[in-house]
Amino acid sequence: MNARRPFATHANVFEAAESVWNSLDSADWLEAFHHHPRIGEVTSAATQGELAQRWSSAEQSALSTTAQDVRVRMAELNKQYEQRFGFIYIVCATGKSAEEMLAMAEQRMQNGVDAELRVAASEQARITRLRLEKLLQPAT
Repeated sequence: MNARRPFATHANVFEAAESVWNSLDSADWLEAFHHHPRIGEVTSAATQGELAQRWSSAEQSALSTTAQDVRVRMAELNKQYEQRFGFIYIVCATGKSAEEMLAMAEQRMQNGVDAELRVAASEQARITRLRLEKLLQPAT
Protein backbone atom coordinates (compact mmCIF):
# COMPACT_ATOMS: atom_id res chain seq x y z
CA MET A 1 0.00 0.00 0.00
CA ASN A 2 2.81 2.39 0.86
CA ALA A 3 4.43 1.86 -2.53
CA ARG A 4 1.18 2.88 -4.24
CA ARG A 5 0.85 6.21 -2.43
CA PRO A 6 -0.22 8.92 -2.82
CA PHE A 7 -3.88 8.15 -3.47
CA ALA A 8 -5.96 10.73 -5.28
CA THR A 9 -9.29 9.49 -3.93
CA HIS A 10 -10.71 7.19 -1.30
CA ALA A 11 -11.80 4.90 -4.12
CA ASN A 12 -8.13 4.58 -5.10
CA VAL A 13 -7.29 3.48 -1.54
CA PHE A 14 -10.00 0.81 -1.62
CA GLU A 15 -8.93 -0.40 -5.07
CA ALA A 16 -5.30 -0.64 -4.00
CA ALA A 17 -6.19 -2.52 -0.81
CA GLU A 18 -8.27 -5.02 -2.77
CA SER A 19 -5.55 -5.45 -5.39
CA VAL A 20 -2.82 -5.97 -2.80
CA TRP A 21 -4.95 -8.41 -0.78
CA ASN A 22 -5.81 -10.45 -3.86
CA SER A 23 -2.13 -10.61 -4.85
CA LEU A 24 -1.11 -12.24 -1.56
CA ASP A 25 -0.72 -15.96 -1.00
CA SER A 26 -2.29 -18.16 1.64
CA ALA A 27 0.62 -17.69 4.07
CA ASP A 28 0.01 -13.94 4.01
CA TRP A 29 -3.71 -14.42 4.57
CA LEU A 30 -3.02 -16.74 7.51
CA GLU A 31 -0.71 -14.16 9.02
CA ALA A 32 -3.48 -11.56 8.81
CA PHE A 33 -5.96 -13.95 10.42
CA HIS A 34 -3.50 -14.45 13.28
CA HIS A 35 -3.94 -10.78 14.21
CA HIS A 36 -7.69 -11.13 14.80
CA PRO A 37 -9.34 -12.22 18.01
CA ARG A 38 -11.62 -15.22 17.81
CA ILE A 39 -15.27 -14.34 17.49
CA GLY A 40 -16.45 -13.73 21.04
CA GLU A 41 -12.97 -12.94 22.41
CA VAL A 42 -11.21 -9.60 22.80
CA THR A 43 -7.57 -10.47 22.26
CA SER A 44 -5.80 -12.09 19.33
CA ALA A 45 -2.95 -14.57 19.33
CA ALA A 46 -0.71 -11.86 17.87
CA THR A 47 -0.36 -8.33 19.18
CA GLN A 48 -2.97 -5.86 18.01
CA GLY A 49 -2.81 -2.12 18.25
CA GLU A 50 -5.21 -0.29 20.56
CA LEU A 51 -7.33 0.95 17.67
CA ALA A 52 -7.63 -2.55 16.16
CA GLN A 53 -8.63 -3.93 19.56
CA ARG A 54 -11.37 -1.29 19.92
CA TRP A 55 -12.66 -1.96 16.42
CA SER A 56 -12.67 -5.74 16.95
CA SER A 57 -14.58 -5.32 20.18
CA ALA A 58 -17.16 -3.04 18.58
CA GLU A 59 -17.52 -5.27 15.51
CA GLN A 60 -18.22 -8.28 17.70
CA SER A 61 -20.42 -6.50 20.22
CA ALA A 62 -23.46 -8.62 19.30
CA LEU A 63 -21.86 -11.58 21.07
CA SER A 64 -21.43 -9.72 24.34
CA THR A 65 -25.17 -9.18 24.70
CA THR A 66 -26.45 -12.53 23.45
CA ALA A 67 -27.71 -15.54 25.34
CA GLN A 68 -25.17 -17.64 27.22
CA ASP A 69 -25.95 -20.77 25.18
CA VAL A 70 -25.07 -18.94 21.94
CA ARG A 71 -21.79 -17.69 23.40
CA VAL A 72 -20.92 -21.19 24.62
CA ARG A 73 -21.77 -22.73 21.24
CA MET A 74 -19.65 -20.08 19.45
CA ALA A 75 -16.67 -20.87 21.70
CA GLU A 76 -17.09 -24.60 20.97
CA LEU A 77 -17.42 -23.94 17.26
CA ASN A 78 -14.33 -21.72 17.29
CA LYS A 79 -12.32 -24.68 18.60
CA GLN A 80 -13.83 -27.16 16.14
CA TYR A 81 -13.25 -24.74 13.26
CA GLU A 82 -9.58 -24.25 14.17
CA GLN A 83 -9.05 -27.99 14.48
CA ARG A 84 -10.67 -28.57 11.08
CA PHE A 85 -9.10 -25.73 9.12
CA GLY A 86 -5.96 -24.75 11.04
CA PHE A 87 -6.89 -21.07 11.38
CA ILE A 88 -9.45 -19.02 13.28
CA TYR A 89 -12.99 -18.40 12.09
CA ILE A 90 -12.94 -15.06 10.27
CA VAL A 91 -16.23 -13.34 9.58
CA CYS A 92 -17.04 -9.72 8.97
CA ALA A 93 -19.14 -9.34 12.12
CA THR A 94 -20.32 -5.79 11.54
CA GLY A 95 -24.09 -5.69 11.35
CA LYS A 96 -24.51 -9.40 12.10
CA SER A 97 -26.25 -10.87 15.11
CA ALA A 98 -24.55 -13.51 17.19
CA GLU A 99 -27.01 -16.06 15.85
CA GLU A 100 -26.13 -15.12 12.26
CA MET A 101 -22.40 -15.48 12.92
CA LEU A 102 -23.03 -18.84 14.58
CA ALA A 103 -25.15 -20.10 11.67
CA MET A 104 -22.50 -18.97 9.19
CA ALA A 105 -19.80 -20.80 11.14
CA GLU A 106 -21.87 -23.98 11.22
CA GLN A 107 -22.48 -23.78 7.48
CA ARG A 108 -18.84 -23.04 6.70
CA MET A 109 -17.73 -26.12 8.66
CA GLN A 110 -18.99 -28.08 5.65
CA ASN A 111 -16.40 -26.46 3.32
CA GLY A 112 -13.16 -28.05 2.24
CA VAL A 113 -9.98 -26.45 3.56
CA ASP A 114 -9.06 -24.65 0.32
CA ALA A 115 -12.59 -23.34 -0.20
CA GLU A 116 -12.82 -22.16 3.39
CA LEU A 117 -9.49 -20.37 3.18
CA ARG A 118 -10.87 -18.37 0.24
CA VAL A 119 -14.12 -17.63 2.11
CA ALA A 120 -12.15 -16.46 5.14
CA ALA A 121 -9.92 -14.31 2.91
CA SER A 122 -13.01 -12.73 1.39
CA GLU A 123 -14.37 -11.97 4.86
CA GLN A 124 -10.99 -10.44 5.80
CA ALA A 125 -11.18 -8.23 2.71
CA ARG A 126 -14.59 -6.97 3.89
CA ILE A 127 -13.16 -6.22 7.33
CA THR A 128 -10.26 -4.35 5.77
CA ARG A 129 -12.62 -2.27 3.61
CA LEU A 130 -14.74 -1.30 6.63
CA ARG A 131 -11.68 -0.36 8.65
CA LEU A 132 -10.23 1.72 5.83
CA GLU A 133 -13.57 3.53 5.61
CA LYS A 134 -13.33 4.28 9.34
CA LEU A 135 -9.77 5.54 8.99
CA LEU A 136 -10.74 7.84 6.15
CA GLN A 137 -13.75 9.38 7.88
CA PRO A 138 -13.26 12.98 8.89
CA ALA A 139 -12.53 13.40 12.59
CA THR A 140 -15.56 14.52 14.56
